[in-house]
Amino acid sequence: MAGSGPGLLLAHGAGGSVAANFGPLMAELTSAHRVVGVDYPGTGATPRTRTPLTLDTLADELVAAADAEGLETFAIAGYSLGTAVAVRAATRHPERVTALVLTAPFARLDTRTRLTAEVWRGLSVSRDRDTLARFLLPLALSPAALESLSPEALATALRETAETAPEGTADHVDLVTRTDTRADLPTLTAPTLVITTTEDQLIPPALQREVAASIPGARTAELATGHLPFAENPTEWQRLITDHVRRAAVRPGTAK
Repeated sequence: MAGSGPGLLLAHGAGGSVAANFGPLMAELTSAHRVVGVDYPGTGATPRTRTPLTLDTLADELVAAADAEGLETFAIAGYSLGTAVAVRAATRHPERVTALVLTAPFARLDTRTRLTAEVWRGLSVSRDRDTLARFLLPLALSPAALESLSPEALATALRETAETAPEGTADHVDLVTRTDTRADLPTLTAPTLVITTTEDQLIPPALQREVAASIPGARTAELATGHLPFAENPTEWQRLITDHVRRAAVRPGTAK
């Protein structure tokens, strides 16, 4: 995709894309890594599918993209739904994954989050983009970031949210409602960093911390942002990702 160096795969969130979720970090990531990402069906140039999405399929498509770039091993950075994709890729190809970074992760949904996802999916199907944007923005931003918006900035954010929602959003969110990687987490062997977005109104920090607690030896970090670290603190998010991948590459028993 871009850059040179050790492989780094990117798995984006529901209703997002590689560019939307990782774009603000891309210059720094590609300065040290061969970065590869795949947009899910219904996002960017990837057409929608007629069958329900599965984690296995998305994980295998991501690894296939690494194969196409000639990458035998790679780290994976997953965000939101992409954390479940990253976890599944690591369980299906454990010998190839050198490190995992899971930001705003969930292994399962609690009742509140499931109800929220069902409304999100329904609004996406209805194509009522204005209501969808007004529903999502308060969930996506931290309370402080939302309150700091001027009336003009709020109107712009709502318009951009409405205009950029991918056609496949409902399919992505449907997969969110079916995701359960709790059985995968204890089997992970790659060095893992779990980044909790502590002001997250969409994926509760308690669900994120459940993920960290279930992964043997997982390291943890916190970002005082809402669900969009790329919008609220991309510099620190990028630093956490690259520092962990670098640290994993020089752990005992690996080449420096």
